[in-house]
Amino acid sequence: MKKILMCSMLAFSLLSPSLASAHSPILDCFDNGDGTITCEGGFSDGSSASGVKLSILDASGTLLMQGKMNNDSEYTFKKPGGAYKVVFDAGDGHNVEVDGAKIVQ
Repeated sequence: MKKILMCSMLAFSLLSPSLASAHSPILDCFDNGDGTITCEGGFSDGSSASGVKLSILDASGTLLMQGKMNNDSEYTFKKPGGAYKVVFDAGDGHNVEVDGAKIVQ
């Protein structure tokens, strides 16, 4: 999956040359098929997302769980029941949200 994320970051950088130097956040989440979700993050300039905060919120915006990307820029969590979203929060202007309904195997 890391290869997919790296290819996504490269494609983003090539297709958006004016944004490539802007250090844009990138987040990809997938269902592991075992009741857990793994999210991989990074930045368009190739830098690590290690330590970046991830929040999992329910449909009303209530915090269900929170953690940080590990040294491999990944975070795995138990898939919540019901509607949810994942928020990658790397600071002002560096947030990405992924709707849980779009996270598939």
